[in-house]
Amino acid sequence: MIKKMKQYQLKTEKIKKIEKVPYSGYLYNLTTESGNLFANDILVKNSGGLGTPAHERIIPGMIHRANDGVLFIDEIATLQPTTQQELLTAMQEKKYSITGQSERSSGAMTRTEACPCDFVLVASGNVETVNKIHPALRSRIRGYGYEVYMNNTMDDNEENRNKIEQFIAQEVSKDQKIPHFSKDAVEEIINQAKKMAGTSGKLTLRLRELGGLVRSAGDLANEEKATLVETKHIIAAMKIARPLEQQMADKYIENKKKYEVIITSGQKVGRVNGLAVIGSNVAYSGIVLPIESEITKGGKKAEFIATGKLGQIAKEAVKNVSAIVLKLFGEDIISKYDIFIQFIQTYEGVEGDSASIAVATAIISALKQVPVKQEVAMTGSLSIRGEVLAIGGVTAKIEAAIEAGIKNVIIPKANEKDVILSKETHKKINIIPAADIYEVLEKALEWKGKENILRQIKQHQK
Repeated sequence: MIKKMKQYQLKTEKIKKIEKVPYSGYLYNLTTESGNLFANDILVKNSGGLGTPAHERIIPGMIHRANDGVLFIDEIATLQPTTQQELLTAMQEKKYSITGQSERSSGAMTRTEACPCDFVLVASGNVETVNKIHPALRSRIRGYGYEVYMNNTMDDNEENRNKIEQFIAQEVSKDQKIPHFSKDAVEEIINQAKKMAGTSGKLTLRLRELGGLVRSAGDLANEEKATLVETKHIIAAMKIARPLEQQMADKYIENKKKYEVIITSGQKVGRVNGLAVIGSNVAYSGIVLPIESEITKGGKKAEFIATGKLGQIAKEAVKNVSAIVLKLFGEDIISKYDIFIQFIQTYEGVEGDSASIAVATAIISALKQVPVKQEVAMTGSLSIRGEVLAIGGVTAKIEAAIEAGIKNVIIPKANEKDVILSKETHKKINIIPAADIYEVLEKALEWKGKENILRQIKQHQK
């Protein structure tokens, strides 16, 4: 016992000696019982230390930090409606209390007096964002010059091509690992910018996708230890670094061909290879969309019945096709039948009217028992007068037809200039521009032995 006491006394003496050693440095992050902080011998209040009362743990939010400046909110529609309301209040009153609204916040359930927050609001979002913004908040920003619809393309001219070249150089410089691009490779990126624009005489402003292609091609060049990125690297990158929508389209075509849903040879009555796109208008890929029609004896009133998870625009397009059929064959023959149209295995849904000419072709084929050439695919909107109207994504749709092994594709004549394909790709398919439904029917159907029906149809052509 005495021995233990002596050891304790020795330890105490050592501790006292250590405590007497003077400290000549700076003191950081020392929290007192009141929660205050000493930093470099300066007492700092409201430090957020464990001993600081909750009402003193106040941190200003972005609206307060933006006072006398600009507050930028990206994807503003992701804000909860209550938060949007509070944002509106702050804009109107130009002051708002600092509150700890999160239960995880150290200052939860606290509220200060109203603090200044006079700022200019700049917000961004997609087109669908408009419907998700709180009406009262939007009323504060609505007006010409305050709401701006941003372009997703720019004119294809020398100045803007130079900007694409500058963008490529910036991506290379930013990456710091990939090599520079050859002149031909730069031209290929510009061609891709034209293709992604989807409209003749335009270059895309979807620089995120374009930048991804630049980096992917650069990585491939690095793997080969090439001193420059060449056109072959860009083409290889397009095959490897395909966007999600294109991967979905690849799987779609692969599965449909496996089970013979997509037929690319021979002739079939009432069956047409339509073309569609999947994804958004920011990033989409083409798919082949088989459409079938069947005619049955009708009741008192004929019906046009469409199946295949159609959207509202697609349903209305099917109805418009009925006007063409009535014009060509008269009310008597139509009133005797029910006409069924099926968009085969469209689990993802169909929207838009670009399948109109395919629907009309399938119906007329089934009605008159004229076979459709299965090596032909088609896309195009249709007016009630029979004019083939322009559609979007024409290049992506043609590429889908090529991938599926289709030899001929019918597109609207108005989209002829919008097709952007390399010379090698263009050789793989025959593109047939059509101005009206009569040209479509003449090219898509096998009229051998049915020439009299073709003559009857062409009598309506102006």
